[in-house]
Amino acid sequence: MATTPLTHEEITAALRELPGWTCERDALAHTFQFGSFREAMSFMVRVGFEAEAADHHPEWTNVYNRVAIRLNTHDAGNKVTAKDVALAKKIAGLSWVR
Repeated sequence: MATTPLTHEEITAALRELPGWTCERDALAHTFQFGSFREAMSFMVRVGFEAEAADHHPEWTNVYNRVAIRLNTHDAGNKVTAKDVALAKKIAGLSWVR
């Protein structure tokens, strides 16, 4: 997958398919909230498998039942690329994500 940064218009179009996601400081971003720490950690493990399969890894933080994710591509100067959109769609497609 190309590491060419997406245009503002391309990012805006991608966000239409990613409810709850935003573009902040050159990264796709979303904060997920779960019912417990265990659910949050289970989510992180599942996302970790998706990220590893894509060889594209998120910047994320976890505080108790919340997981904040930021996606951008280092090889593209820390800008949003199609790789970020693809991983965000994988994450959004997890059946138990809120």
